[in-house]
Amino acid sequence: MAAVVIGAVALTGAGLVASVVIKSPAQALADAGPPPRDVLTAKVERRVLEDSVIVRGSVTAAQSLEITPTVRGEDGAGAPVVTKLALRTGDTVKAGQVLFEVSGRPVFALKGKLPVYRDLKPESSGDDVAQLQRALGELGHATGGDRSGFFGAGTKAALTSFYASVGYEPVPAQADGGSAVAEAQNAVTAAERALEDLRDAAAPTGEQGAQKGADDGTAVSRQRAEERALADRDEARQTLADARAADGPMLPAGEVVYMEGFPARVDAVTAKVGTSVEGPVMTLSAGALVVQGHLQSYQKGLVRVGQKVEILSEVSGVTAAARVALVSSTPETGQDPSPNGDAGAAPAAPAAGEYRLEVRPDKPLDTQLVGQDVRLTIQAASTKGKALVVPISAISSAADGRTVVTVQEADGTQRRVRVRPGTTGDGYAEIVPQNGDALSVGDEVVTGTDGGTQR
Repeated sequence: MAAVVIGAVALTGAGLVASVVIKSPAQALADAGPPPRDVLTAKVERRVLEDSVIVRGSVTAAQSLEITPTVRGEDGAGAPVVTKLALRTGDTVKAGQVLFEVSGRPVFALKGKLPVYRDLKPESSGDDVAQLQRALGELGHATGGDRSGFFGAGTKAALTSFYASVGYEPVPAQADGGSAVAEAQNAVTAAERALEDLRDAAAPTGEQGAQKGADDGTAVSRQRAEERALADRDEARQTLADARAADGPMLPAGEVVYMEGFPARVDAVTAKVGTSVEGPVMTLSAGALVVQGHLQSYQKGLVRVGQKVEILSEVSGVTAAARVALVSSTPETGQDPSPNGDAGAAPAAPAAGEYRLEVRPDKPLDTQLVGQDVRLTIQAASTKGKALVVPISAISSAADGRTVVTVQEADGTQRRVRVRPGTTGDGYAEIVPQNGDALSVGDEVVTGTDGGTQR
């Protein structure tokens, strides 16, 4: 028992000694207190300083168009069906080329800016007719003596010639198969014969000639009948002229799309032959590729038209030089600005309060970049050549209000140098020594201490 008691007492004493002598690393660090505060410095550098704004953008064409055809078959019944695809994704499109076929009818591309909003028929007039005339003329189908903007006989001939060149018959403007013209022609024939018969009956012969003028009342009646017959004939001729003018080929709205420039590109083909048309069949783009993005409100003040931009495709590693072409002056509402749903390479709808940005490359971009999300590094400001630069944290204000940097000498002494700050960017600022104060590349300037910022 005595041995057990002695052992227990010894162990208890050893535990007390160990608790005092042995400490955990955390306790030892806590007992040691904070280290002495050291001065943090950075070297003065001489280089070109740039202030950059980095945003995301989407590569798109000047014009991008989703084509959802409304063409129906010749009988006009049933849902439209894709019966031919003439192009594939990535193909180049020329003016006048057939893109695809729906229910046996072609859909082709012509050059123009006005969107299609109606069928164009003989006797139509307007800017859209003038656009059609110009497009046909550029393809070698002259519209003759038709005045600009009027769908006359020359435009009918040109449109018929164009359809023949792509291997199709044009849709007739009148669905009666020409019966209106035939009926009008028959009416003219009947009126001319009636007038001839009347004149033959009124011609004086034999005794009728001897008694010419004897019955003045009969003569007046015959003259009146002839005048009416002449009026009937003229009216029938005018009806025939009107029927012929309205007859001929038409351009259905569903068979044409207009692109501002050629060659255009096929960005996507989203349908297959034999499927019903339930949405877009093809997406085209034309014009030079640009990059569209959006700026936050705090970024807008830093970005101006003409500033340099670097485009980087992280997918392919391709870089390209560009410049800011457009900065919207009004914020977006947060809704898709394309009411017709033109998609393809168009960027996503902006958030409310963002500003639209457009960047144009210095050289044409590879068409494979269409639709890609890319990084835009905008050079918002830059020094004119190399300049002395220091971290922004090295610049402070002295008690007298002057802007200074503090130089840490090799022997530990410090001196203050009055400076004039300039361009800032990436955490650095351009500085120009004032009043003859000396500052050289490699000098160590105080940026703070490891326990707080130097003031």
